[in-house]
Amino acid sequence: MNDKSTFDKKTVLVTGANSGIGFVTAKRLAELGAKVVMACRSQEKAELAMALIKKNQPEAKLKFLRLDLAHFEQIRKAAESLLETEPRLDMLINNAGLFGVRGVTQDGFEVHFGTNHLGPYLFTRLLVPLLKKSAPSRVIVVSSHGHYSARSLNFESFVGYTRSRWSFPEYAASKLCNVLFAKALAKHLQGSGITTYSLHPGIIASEIWRNFPQPLRWLVTRPMISNEAGAVTTLYCAASPDLISETGLYYDKCKLRTPSKLARDPDLAEKLWQKSSDWTGLPI
Repeated sequence: MNDKSTFDKKTVLVTGANSGIGFVTAKRLAELGAKVVMACRSQEKAELAMALIKKNQPEAKLKFLRLDLAHFEQIRKAAESLLETEPRLDMLINNAGLFGVRGVTQDGFEVHFGTNHLGPYLFTRLLVPLLKKSAPSRVIVVSSHGHYSARSLNFESFVGYTRSRWSFPEYAASKLCNVLFAKALAKHLQGSGITTYSLHPGIIASEIWRNFPQPLRWLVTRPMISNEAGAVTTLYCAASPDLISETGLYYDKCKLRTPSKLARDPDLAEKLWQKSSDWTGLPI
């Protein structure tokens, strides 16, 4: 990943780029010459992150885009703004996510499902015309090894407040949805020049654990890998020429891996696609 020609004159969007592996991903892609759109909820935090990148790389091409993945109206505004201002989008990295909270989104969906899957689903589909225009292009979905823990998808549980006490079942289900989404998106975009990838970044001591109370947070994160190490597989999926002919697959430690049995179910992937389309008001 040292060849700047790979990303010269390309535009990449990274969600959740102000911290954690999203920040490392944005920083590295900017170093490689890409124009990086940093899509974040907080403009203040995004500008601080952009300043850190520019401190060591004054020529970095960075842009802030306000994006709240828990709010459909705001997602639509963000996508509309991008479509109006950017002539191309070569790569969309759906990195942002949350874990360890209980709640409901602005639109009435369980907060993990709404933020980790349904928001990225809507945002990605709204940006497909620009991705097609810029083809060959890539969509990368940051999932988790936690998707193996999901034993089923209870679609009724996706509407309303978090049901479990610790919210891990909801998180695992949302990460399974990430893998299924990448698979279904590959099918629906076949022949478009857009390829898709889902991945496990590793168990990372990142901001995703910020909602865990101390000292539990310290005990949980102590053996984890760094954000720099966690961004490696994302960057591999973004830059590797070996993946240009692959789509809809799952990666871990920069290698193709077999996801869970549920994640390989094409009927479940299509059902999730259809339900997500209905809930976001998009055509199937």
